[in-house]
Amino acid sequence: MNNTNGRATNGNGVQSVGRAVSILELLADSQGELGVTELGRRLGVHKATASRLVATLAEHGLVERNPVTDKYRLGFGLIHLAGSAMAGMDLAREARPVLEELAERTEETVNLAVLDGDGVLNVDQITSPRTVASQSWIGRRTPWHCTSSGKVLVAFLPEDELAQLLAAPLERHSRKTVTDPERLRAILAEAQTRGYAQTIEELEDGLNAVAAPIRRADGHVIAAVSVAGPAFRMRPADLPRIARTVVDATGTISRRLGYVERRHSVAR
Repeated sequence: MNNTNGRATNGNGVQSVGRAVSILELLADSQGELGVTELGRRLGVHKATASRLVATLAEHGLVERNPVTDKYRLGFGLIHLAGSAMAGMDLAREARPVLEELAERTEETVNLAVLDGDGVLNVDQITSPRTVASQSWIGRRTPWHCTSSGKVLVAFLPEDELAQLLAAPLERHSRKTVTDPERLRAILAEAQTRGYAQTIEELEDGLNAVAAPIRRADGHVIAAVSVAGPAFRMRPADLPRIARTVVDATGTISRRLGYVERRHSVAR
């Protein structure tokens, strides 16, 4: 009997899920609002059943009730789910054509990176066609505090996560590596304001870079794109100009992931 009840309960649950999905599809197809009575009619269920289903969906923000018409429409909770789904896409695949174009325009090495704990993992690279080019960084983990990608990724973290990273010991990799937490905090705040970060010989002597963030549909920063090259080609005075190109590229990738762009000013 227990097994029979279990199967019945499970069957009812699956049926309810199916009906809930049908409600979302009906609201999407209507491109407007539908009342409980109309939803019940289209589903072929009693009004009370339709009311229970939409109430559950409303609790999770998937639908919302218009207080004026007492009808239901799709809710903003779906945007969060869509953002998560988009973030699960193959980021490297979506970014690759843009990275290739960026490398062609700058004639420098372009990297795609994600935050990996207290470091940065480089997941794709387009190498500079010039004779003096950066080495391959694909699959390599680098420190966050002395890389342009790392600074960008950390700059947009919640305060508690940022504080934790700043409290940890920071290794010096070159004579210009910044390890002072307060100075780094100011650098990160500046990166957030202007929409990109830069490093000037902080990871390696003679290597400069700029990076900008990639955002998913809900606006969260999930990756960074950097352009890196030798200091004699990427002089400090050149970095703002190059940064504008990188910001344009990451804006394109973010839009591919469903982000509705809000312009970040780039310092000139």
